[in-house]
Amino acid sequence: MDANYELVIGNKNYSSWSLRPWLVLKMAGIPFGETQVFLKQPDTAAEIARHSPAGKVPVLKHGNLTVWDSLAIIEYLADAHPDKDIWPEDRNTRAIARAVSAEMHSGFSALRREFAMDFVNKRSFPAASEAVRRDITRIVALWIECRRCFGSDGDRGFLFGRRFSAADAMFAPVVSRFVSYAIDLPAFGDDGVAARYCDMMMDLPAMREWGEGARAEWNDGVRIEI
Repeated sequence: MDANYELVIGNKNYSSWSLRPWLVLKMAGIPFGETQVFLKQPDTAAEIARHSPAGKVPVLKHGNLTVWDSLAIIEYLADAHPDKDIWPEDRNTRAIARAVSAEMHSGFSALRREFAMDFVNKRSFPAASEAVRRDITRIVALWIECRRCFGSDGDRGFLFGRRFSAADAMFAPVVSRFVSYAIDLPAFGDDGVAARYCDMMMDLPAMREWGEGARAEWNDGVRIEI
């Protein structure tokens, strides 16, 4: 299939939604072009409107087709490239991977609101609200359960076993938050599984590449208040 894709993203330091489909494309080895629109600038709305009337990033453009929303983009890529195993191959495993991804997509609003993604900088972990603490506890429990049910000692440590999947991409921004804010995961029920998962994810070449882009933005003075 022609993979002449263009992915429109926001700031790499801050745009958690942009990271998800970008990471899927990178990890699947699907070629794509990248267009960046910096957020919270005077011309941001006009620039995004050039690519999508939805007014948000990310946006995937493929020929005459425009797909918006990170999860919709990932689903489109999975349909277009079934050989890339973007979702787990087994139907039941795939159903759980989609369920945890949908929970990430629609939930954890307190964590998003109080601990915005800041990929480059290390921040202190302030007194979190009870809602944030519930979000973190649930995420840690999800990761532990996924690894218990679908992982093994010999795999690379992804949520659904030996292969990276869309579920890992959906949780990648949370991984970065846990690292940036130095969140004490054992305090939220982690017995080492979640911490190892964060370390593994942050060490992926694609995640390191995203981080290099985020640092370049920061060094160039592209910064917004969060």
